[in-house]
Amino acid sequence: MFDFTVEEPTLVPASPDPEDKEETEWYNQWPENACEEYAREVENLALKLMGLIALGLGLLKDKFNSYFKDQTSFLRLNHYPPCPSPQLALGVSRHKDGGALTVLAQDDVGGLEVKRKIDGVWIRVKPTPNAFIINVGGVIQVWSNKRYESVEHRVMVNSKKERFSIPYFLNPAHYTQVKPLEELINEQNLAKYKPYSWGKFITHRKLSNFKKLNTENIQISHFRISE
Repeated sequence: MFDFTVEEPTLVPASPDPEDKEETEWYNQWPENACEEYAREVENLALKLMGLIALGLGLLKDKFNSYFKDQTSFLRLNHYPPCPSPQLALGVSRHKDGGALTVLAQDDVGGLEVKRKIDGVWIRVKPTPNAFIINVGGVIQVWSNKRYESVEHRVMVNSKKERFSIPYFLNPAHYTQVKPLEELINEQNLAKYKPYSWGKFITHRKLSNFKKLNTENIQISHFRISE
């Protein structure tokens, strides 16, 4: 696994502590040229999709543009070695993406599974040649007041073949306060989420990635308003 930020440096909070106002910078180490060129092209696609999502919500096409001025987006290079007992291992455990949008490129091996909401059954996503998989993240779920919903997913390993994938995570600026958009809230459709700091959210997740936690990692469900 290798992460590559789109903006260099990428500015983020130094810690998830709400009282800590210090910021830190993320810099890329290697490789730059190929990743940078690919990331910019996928960024253009992701922003076009955000425009379509805005129109689908009855908003102006450029509604979301300002949120990504100082984006914290990044590219991830994943390699899943073959495992002789795939039923005993996970490439990536079940989770929901926390950002705005994920654009996933993958090879023909497959392994991505999504959880069907109606019955909780895990469904394998068959790779389609020369196509991206688009996943709505938690930020859009909150902005849209759950009109769009993030899907829980995981990655299974293969017993004989290695697998490669390249997800691009479109994320807003660290100073973004994520909350349901005012245009989508009224007396018949009350806000379903409390505002939260995207920078503190992503910093919390980064610090807890790949660690065995005694409690659930931070989720947007933690900001859900009880009905």
